[in-house]
Amino acid sequence: MSESPDITVERKGRCGVVTLDRPKALNAISYDMIARMEDAYIDWAGNPDVYGIVLQSADPRAFCSGGDIKALYEWRKAGHLDKILELYTSEYQHNWTLDRFTKPHVSLMNGYVFGGGVGVSLYGTHKVGGEKYRFAMPEAGIGFFPDVGASYFLPRLPGQIGLYLALTGEQIGRDDAYALGLLTHCIDSGEFPAVLHGMTEADPIDPILDNRHVDPSPSPLLAMQDTIDRHFSLGSVEEILRSLDEADKDHATWAKKTKASIMANAPFSLKVAFHQVRKTGKPTLEEALALDARIAYTFLTGNDFYEGVRALLIDKDGKPSWSPATLAEVSDDSVADCFEPRTEVSFKPINPFA
Repeated sequence: MSESPDITVERKGRCGVVTLDRPKALNAISYDMIARMEDAYIDWAGNPDVYGIVLQSADPRAFCSGGDIKALYEWRKAGHLDKILELYTSEYQHNWTLDRFTKPHVSLMNGYVFGGGVGVSLYGTHKVGGEKYRFAMPEAGIGFFPDVGASYFLPRLPGQIGLYLALTGEQIGRDDAYALGLLTHCIDSGEFPAVLHGMTEADPIDPILDNRHVDPSPSPLLAMQDTIDRHFSLGSVEEILRSLDEADKDHATWAKKTKASIMANAPFSLKVAFHQVRKTGKPTLEEALALDARIAYTFLTGNDFYEGVRALLIDKDGKPSWSPATLAEVSDDSVADCFEPRTEVSFKPINPFA
C-alpha cells in the first residue's frame, strides 16, 4: 500500500483501489496525485492478478472538485510556468491512459464531480453516481476553459446541451447525467462498499452494478432541451444572450437565471468555449486532449485564469477583473489563435499499453 496525505493507492484482493482523501480542498487533484494514479494504472494494467480498479473518495461531500488551481496560482507567483504546463499535460495524458485502460474501472462518485474530477472518471468503463452526485464544467467562471477532453464529450451531448453546460457552468444531478450518458449506473452511496467488495473478489462487475442500479427520475435538463436548443443554437454568445432577453413568459425566470450565469463568466473564456463546442468538428478524444494542451497554453500564460483564482480562492472577493472585460472586446482572431498548432506545445497523448 502506498499512502500520502492526499491519496491512498493499494491492492485489496484482486482490485486496485485509489482513494482520494484531500477533504480541505474537496479532493482537488494535484500534480503528485495524478502521477501516483498514472503509475498505479500502468502497473495494474500489466498485472494478471488485478481484475480492475475502483476510484473512490474518502469525503462524502466531493468525489473531486477539479484541479489544484490554488497551487497553480502560487506557482505562477514563483515563476514556475514550466511546472504549471507539465501538470496540465500530465493530467491530459492520464485522461488518455484511462481511456486506453481495458480492465474494469469503476468510479464511485458522490458529491461534486467538477472539471478535473470529470477527467479522471469519465473515460473509465463504469461510472457510478450516488444520490448526491453533482456534475459541472465550471471553468469559464475562473477565466479558464472546459478541458479534460470537453471538446470531445460536450459536442456529443444531445442538441445544444453541451454548449449550455459549457457557457453556464451549471451543476446537474445524477438523473440528468445518466440521461446524458455521463453515468453508466445510479447507485446510492450506501451500496458503494458492496461494489468494492465484489471487485476485490473479482466478481463480474456488470451484474454487481446492474443489480444495485436505481432508475433515476426523469431528466429535468432533457425536459428543457427544446428551449435550450432554441436559444443556444444561435451563432454567437452575444446572440444567445439577446435571445435569452426575449424568452417567452413561460421561460422568463429560467432565461434570466441562465443569462446571469453566463455573464458572471470571463468573456474570453465564453468565446473560447463557444468555439470549442460549435466549431471544432467533434474531434476524437485523442485529438481533443492535444487541442486542450494548445488552448491551455494561452490561458496559462495569460492573466484571466490567475485573476479568477484570486477572486475565488485567494482574496475571495468574488470580483474578478477580466481582460478583455466585455464580449465585444474579444476578437475573433484571438479566439482562433487558441486552437492553432504552436511551437511551444507539442503534446500528443501516448498509449502506455501499446
